[in-house]
Amino acid sequence: MAGTQAAGPGMTWLVFALITVVSWGVYGLLLHTGQMSMADPIHGRYKAFLFVGIAYFLTAVLAPLAVLMLNGASWSYPMKGMTWSLVAGLAGAVGAFCVLLAFGAKGSPAVVMSIVFAGAPIVNAICALAIHPPAGGLPTLRWQFVAGILLAAIGGCMVTFYKPTPAPRAQAVQAAQELESSGGDS
Repeated sequence: MAGTQAAGPGMTWLVFALITVVSWGVYGLLLHTGQMSMADPIHGRYKAFLFVGIAYFLTAVLAPLAVLMLNGASWSYPMKGMTWSLVAGLAGAVGAFCVLLAFGAKGSPAVVMSIVFAGAPIVNAICALAIHPPAGGLPTLRWQFVAGILLAAIGGCMVTFYKPTPAPRAQAVQAAQELESSGGDS
């Protein structure tokens, strides 16, 4: 990991950002599928979230631990860094849990995740501006930045209001059977 930062101002950051887009883009759908696959209409969402926690442990505890050990990192942890990192983890975990609760309250993955992913950048931009205001204050914000925030809000609303209507279950099963019987060729 240290090599990626020392390599210069390349585009490695963009690769990681795009991997995050894909990972988080499928998160809601995968989580909802896991919840439904638990075959427990009362506790299925909590069972699914338990396995999300196990996955987080594997990727957020064991992986960085291995990287730190392999790189010979210092084991000094300033209190401020630990506190803010813990708060960040709690914010992420609360958000992930609320996604699951939204699914349990009959929110569809397409709508829930569209609201989350359109709303989160808006919240991030507003909080970042409050914590780190631009030089010269808010009047110096470029119109493109403000337009981007508005477009994110409009996009989230449009996806929510104009989502495709899912096929009735019987039609979906019949279509899958027809596709299977035709050998999957179009």
